Amino acid sequence: MTKKRLILVELNEINFDIVKKYVESGTNLPGFEKIINDGFKETSSESEYDKLEPWIQWPSVHTGKKFNEHKIFRLGDFVNSNDEQFFEILEKNGYKVGAISPMNASNKLSNPAYFIPDPWTQTPSDSSFISKALTSAISQAVNDNSKSKLTFSTIFNLLISIVSLINPLRIFSLFLYAISSIKKSWKKALFLDMLLYEFHKTLIKKNKPDFAVIFLNAGAHIQHHYFYNSPFVTNENLINPDWYLKPDEDPFLEMLFVYDKILQDIFSNKDKNTEVIIATGLSQKPFDELKFYYRLRDHKDFLNQLRIPYKEVFPRMTRDFLITFESDEEARFSENILKEIYVDSEIKLFEEIDNRGNNLFVVLTYPKEIKSDTKINIFEKQNSLIDHTTFVAIKNGEHQSKGFAYFSEDIKKFAPSNGE
Repeated sequence: MTKKRLILVELNEINFDIVKKYVESGTNLPGFEKIINDGFKETSSESEYDKLEPWIQWPSVHTGKKFNEHKIFRLGDFVNSNDEQFFEILEKNGYKVGAISPMNASNKLSNPAYFIPDPWTQTPSDSSFISKALTSAISQAVNDNSKSKLTFSTIFNLLISIVSLINPLRIFSLFLYAISSIKKSWKKALFLDMLLYEFHKTLIKKNKPDFAVIFLNAGAHIQHHYFYNSPFVTNENLINPDWYLKPDEDPFLEMLFVYDKILQDIFSNKDKNTEVIIATGLSQKPFDELKFYYRLRDHKDFLNQLRIPYKEVFPRMTRDFLITFESDEEARFSENILKEIYVDSEIKLFEEIDNRGNNLFVVLTYPKEIKSDTKINIFEKQNSLIDHTTFVAIKNGEHQSKGFAYFSEDIKKFAPSNGE
């Protein structure tokens, strides 16, 4: 029997109901049109809203377990789990596994074809120089995205990776796209996904894995931050201010064009010995109010000003960060300090603080616009909050249980029923 290759594209959180409206309106999206015409499945995840997070749902995909079985609640936490992922199961059965950025997955493989972790999970890449360089570069670029600043080492590592892994014929067009993204954060996210896909193509060709997975996150970022600018998200009360995004710009559509080219490439290069699954994990729907997202500008400096005795601090996605301590007592002491920080003496800055012994998982939850006169108290002194924070986005999309999955022809028989 001929061995086949399986490619899993984790197209995080894309709402195919909205995609379908673009296709039906006449927008030229042949890749998405093929998925719609061939038929996709609707999937479902947890019913409780606080479980509808991609860093919870993708471990469910990778382990085949629901949240109440795997218990992974925070991004980056799978490194502490003993649960087996399908990566290891496949390897134990003699298959070569390659992975690029699978969310909240740990590298427990003995000999991966390649493994580049997501930017937020403290797990090693495979041992190759290029994978290590790429892992370091992606982590810094993503976690410092709100600062719009890349370090010299990140730029160097990205250049090394691009020269080593990307077809020279593609480099110039990618360079032009990078230039066009300088002042547009959604295009920066799309540029990263374009790079990851090019790396994926080269690593598959070079290392020949039997199973390859790639996680693409720009679409989730765009829906969270710019959903209201889609003509198919219509509500007169859900309008992004002009200073945030021009009314005639539609990042969701730009995302569809980028992803459609990727889908077309996948389908055109698919041979009879390759099967494809495209899955969203969950999806997003428009959020029903204006809510502002901010991130600490410099996590360490902020904690130092609070005199918090931290061991290390790790930025996570958007507003979240993890603080580690030498002891449980230091964590409790620091939790009490963070709990008492109020904005303008009325709303807590950190409404969500998860104490897990010797570490705290903290979310900057303040929902209003931070202006020059917005103040916080630090040791009875008024401080301007805008000096400590970086604006990230206005929340446009929220998670919903419904997800979508496409299975190529020869593996459709293994697909779940709608709603499973």
